[in-house]
Amino acid sequence: MTTPLFLLRCVQLGLSMSDLELLSIGLINDMYCESRNDSCSYAVLGTQEDMDLF
Repeated sequence: MTTPLFLLRCVQLGLSMSDLELLSIGLINDMYCESRNDSCSYAVLGTQEDMDLF
């Protein structure tokens, strides 16, 4: 990942320069990936019972 790409992702997430002092590169990448998953719809959502069986 290049520096411009990293900074673009930070802007897309709405992070400020002071936020960058508190977050790691890996955490920012995870936040970006999860933000792209927000628009996905799932056919079946797990329940607490499913987690208990797991």
